[in-house]
Amino acid sequence: MEMKFLRVLLVFAFSITLVTSKAQSPAIPVLDTILANYEYPFAVHYISLEIQKERLRMAYMDVQPDKANGHVVVLLHGKNFSGAYWRETAKALTAKGYRVIMPDQIGFGKSSKPHAIQYTFQLLAQNTKAILDTLGIKKVCVLGHSMGGMVATRFALMYPEMVEKFILEDPIGLEDWKVKVPYQSVEKWYANEMKQNYDSVKKYQMQSYYHGTWKPEYDEWVIIPAGWTKNPNYSIVAWNSALTYDMIFTQPVCYEFQNIKAPTLLIIGLLDKTALGKNLVSEDVRKTLGNYSELGKITQQKISSSKLVELEGVGHLPHIEAFERFIEPLLEFLK
Repeated sequence: MEMKFLRVLLVFAFSITLVTSKAQSPAIPVLDTILANYEYPFAVHYISLEIQKERLRMAYMDVQPDKANGHVVVLLHGKNFSGAYWRETAKALTAKGYRVIMPDQIGFGKSSKPHAIQYTFQLLAQNTKAILDTLGIKKVCVLGHSMGGMVATRFALMYPEMVEKFILEDPIGLEDWKVKVPYQSVEKWYANEMKQNYDSVKKYQMQSYYHGTWKPEYDEWVIIPAGWTKNPNYSIVAWNSALTYDMIFTQPVCYEFQNIKAPTLLIIGLLDKTALGKNLVSEDVRKTLGNYSELGKITQQKISSSKLVELEGVGHLPHIEAFERFIEPLLEFLK
């Protein structure tokens, strides 16, 4: 009860509008590296993994419907998020009878933050399957958002026999950035992460996710990354973030979409312009990156049996920014 009150209080505090450019940033909590002091919307479970000589724990939520329809939906989170931001999506899905599994990938959310492992999308897909194996689940519908779209793609390619339906919501990885953007070392990604604070996190989300707009309800999803920056052990979180940036940049999935055989739904916010490394290229090159209005159509052509839903006036986070317009085509596709 105290944890729930704390979470409500934090969200309320983040909802205060700043009236001048000189206004103080709202007070943010110091969050534990595995979010022990941050409450998730549903009960959290763990599996134990040994990866590259490190003993780790992977967190996940498993939400059961009152009246099960026999189908399971796995929701895979993006780079700067955790399973918690699927709250409303999970509620809507369970109301229709779906069992919903929401992992926190290793290095994210309530899962362990390794000291040094080599991240690959194959590893994240394998870890996701380990949860499903533990639960005895053989068939799933997989939905990936942002970086989760790259994880979902790799999962569908590695375990096609398990995937009933495949959904991508504004996934990154629809293009290969390394053909246009100069490589940045892990150390440089890390140095940039170590500079983060509440103001920089909010500015990035406003510009990159919400096309320059902001609503009080978006503040909730600034709490975790901003709260981590206040932790004396933030460097371990920043290092994992740097390693996963390197994974995203060096392991494109866009060349393999034609190998996906499951019925597929693409949900694309047409105002989305997300791309890694925009600050490292010229203005002319920058204009060619992250054009989701084009990338969605190109990706649909690559994936057989795919349907494209384009959302006008929506950016990188449809399930947060325009929930009703997101959930309607999702439920229709799953049905």
